[in-house]
Amino acid sequence: MTNIIEIQNVSKTYPGAIRAVDDLSLNVKEGEFVTFLGPSGCGKTTTLRMIAGFEMPTAGRIYLAGEDVTDLPPYERKVNTVFQDYALFPHMSIRENVGYGLKVAGMPKSEIAPAVEETLSTVGLLDKADARPGNLSGGQKQRVALARALVRKPKVLLLDEPLSALDAKLREAMQVELKHLHQKLGITFVFVTHDQKEALVMSDRVIVMERGNIVQSGTPDELYDHPASPYVADFIGNSNRLYGKVVAADTDQVEVQVGPHKIRSTPGQSRFSVNEDVLVTIRPEKVRILNQGEDPGDCFTLTGKVQDILFHGSSCRVEVEIEPGTLFDVDVQLALALNASNLPASGDDVVLAMNSEIVSVFRLSEDTVR
Repeated sequence: MTNIIEIQNVSKTYPGAIRAVDDLSLNVKEGEFVTFLGPSGCGKTTTLRMIAGFEMPTAGRIYLAGEDVTDLPPYERKVNTVFQDYALFPHMSIRENVGYGLKVAGMPKSEIAPAVEETLSTVGLLDKADARPGNLSGGQKQRVALARALVRKPKVLLLDEPLSALDAKLREAMQVELKHLHQKLGITFVFVTHDQKEALVMSDRVIVMERGNIVQSGTPDELYDHPASPYVADFIGNSNRLYGKVVAADTDQVEVQVGPHKIRSTPGQSRFSVNEDVLVTIRPEKVRILNQGEDPGDCFTLTGKVQDILFHGSSCRVEVEIEPGTLFDVDVQLALALNASNLPASGDDVVLAMNSEIVSVFRLSEDTVR
């Protein structure tokens, strides 16, 4: 696949020496669904707005399909943006809202009508063509905003937190709709969100940002299973954080002493030194509570006492004290737990098993302070 977007050493500094984006370089392949993920103020929306042309870079260049668009206004770029607030015209019908951009661009009426009908059909709103925005649900308004952006057949669709105003259930439904729409249309989607679940569900590639920089870029499973830093591990999903000291390290394995426990991580990372203080992160759902007498196989184990069990709907979080004052979370799927009769009770002694491949080890730094 060829690059549809190329961002070369782009920075954006606002008055007051506020640097929102810091020397960012990135390529987006044609047809990719790429998501910028990070907390408020990390630079993700500023980056999107620079691709759209609503913000001009302080330094660097932006290319779209090989063309330098850095200095072009938004209407001269073959991108369209879907905003958080939809920005629909309340006095116009849905048909008129979707066709407005084509009308302004001077397209003949005879061509506007079929283009609008085709796009409304694509987003499943053809039966609402003559309704007004005020008569639609939040999800339907979101689809109108999508239709209005798509009808102009952009090379890239930019989406600035478009689902944040929806309630949780509708938001989940729209995530699936957007993913299916992307697969159907095959155009490039660039999405911005602070919601890690949203990013993992929809994206081909997730770009995690912090303080105007890209800290990791990869597929959802790469970021989730192999975070490059504690910041990524914390921002994407939940992790147990344990502090310990390296007792062995080579290219095959790192072994960390955490209280009375030895924790293994593979593949090994020889950059660590024996006696070095480190942070270990382990995903709660990657851990298994062994049945009495069960063989852990190739897994290593921790022992502890159950302190509490928290009901999470389809799962339970079991809080285990693995040493005085240190709680370790284990997420147990209820269906599996009930079938295996292995859901423990408060006060039970338990053995926890985990594969060394799901353990991440990080050198202590500003990001890893206790």
